[in-house]
Amino acid sequence: MTGRLDGKVAVITGGCSGIGLATAKKFVAEGAKVVVGDLDEAKGPGVAAELGGAFCKVNVTDRAEVEALFAFAKSTYGRVDIAFNNAGISPPSDDSILKTEPDAWDLVQDVNLKSVYYCCKAVLPYMLEQGGGSIINTASFVALRGAATSQISYTASKGGVLAMTRELAVQFARKGIRVNALCPGPVNTPLLRELFAKDPERAARRLVHIPMGRFAEPEELANAVAFLASDEASFITGTDFLVDGGLAGAYVTPLEEDFA
Repeated sequence: MTGRLDGKVAVITGGCSGIGLATAKKFVAEGAKVVVGDLDEAKGPGVAAELGGAFCKVNVTDRAEVEALFAFAKSTYGRVDIAFNNAGISPPSDDSILKTEPDAWDLVQDVNLKSVYYCCKAVLPYMLEQGGGSIINTASFVALRGAATSQISYTASKGGVLAMTRELAVQFARKGIRVNALCPGPVNTPLLRELFAKDPERAARRLVHIPMGRFAEPEELANAVAFLASDEASFITGTDFLVDGGLAGAYVTPLEEDFA
C-alpha cells in the first residue's frame, strides 16, 4: 500500500541514519514531504535531496534551534502534520548507576528527554492551528522492562518520554492531535553495531532475550512509525507501541531443542 501520507508534511529528528533515515524513506514512499533535522551537515543535504525534501541542521538540546526547525518546515511546506521526535544517544559513559557520573546522566537526559519536550512544545502550536497532527516520540522497551545491560540514564530518559507522551495524548486528544511513543527493541543500527564492536559480550546479552532470535532492521521500525503517523491509526493515541520481536512478552526465550 502506498499513498497513506499523501499531502502530509513530516519533521524527523535524527533523520540522517538508523531508524530516522529509514522512516524518512518510508514517509516519502507513502507520499509525504519530509524535513530532515540532524546535526550532520555533511550528510544531511544529500539525504534530503535524495528524498526530494529539505534539510535543517539542528542541535536538539538547543531550544532555539528546535523552534527554528519546525518554523522552517512550516515556512517551506505550509504546515506540519507529523513530528517524529527520534534523535537520541546511548553513550558508553551511561552504565550502571554505580559507574554513571552526573555529567553523563545530564547529557543523556538532555538529548533523549529534554529534546522531546522541546520538539513537542515547538510543534504543538502549528498542529493546534491547523486542527490536527500526529506526534511520535521514540522511547524504548527498556522503559517498560529493566535492561539486562544497565544504562541508567538512558532507561530513565525513555521512561520520561513515555510519561510525557501519555500526558500530551490525553491533553490534546480532543484537538485532533495524536501522541504515541515508539518502543523499539534492539535495532540493527550504527549505534548497536558500534556497541558490538566495543563490547561484544554486553551487546550479545541483548540478543539472547529476543524470541525471534535477531535484531530488528530499521525498516521494520519505519513501518510502525508510518502506521502511527497515518490516518489508519486514527483511534490510537497515548500508546507504548512495542516493536521488539516479542522481547517484552518473554519470561524466557525458547531454545531450539524445545521444538524438537
